[in-house]
Amino acid sequence: MMTRRFFGLLAAVAAAFLPSRATSQTTSAPRRLQDDIPVAAQWISSALQSSGYRVDFTPRSISEVERFFREQTKDGEPISGGLISQDVGPRLFALGCYCGEVLRKELGGHWLTDDNDPEGEINAALEVASGVTCWPMQRVMKRLRSSEEDLVAWAEGIRRG
Repeated sequence: MMTRRFFGLLAAVAAAFLPSRATSQTTSAPRRLQDDIPVAAQWISSALQSSGYRVDFTPRSISEVERFFREQTKDGEPISGGLISQDVGPRLFALGCYCGEVLRKELGGHWLTDDNDPEGEINAALEVASGVTCWPMQRVMKRLRSSEEDLVAWAEGIRRG
């Protein structure tokens, strides 16, 4: 099982790849949120796998993200010393990216982002091929606060349209 220290190391590595969208590390061109989403999803997938969660971008892996929330939160808050007890915002963003990417790969579709929105990371939406629009980052934020906001049921609702 991955320790909090290792998860923190992964967070530091991710920060190197997911800096502020103000500038890219290799060019002076602005970073695009659209480009950060798959990187964040892959990063959190690796971090979760290191902790024993079976996340592989398949539809069933949403249940592993749900298990992560059950194990790492209590009463709407991260558990002290848990894997989400630090850097909550970036980790929630990455978890939302992961859930959205699972649905996008399964159902087709594309991300709707606005790089001029100061809360673009929260407001990024996924429009699946059926035309249904969802907000994965907002959904994982709700899941943190309430165990009744089950991610598996949410994903099933998106699949049904």
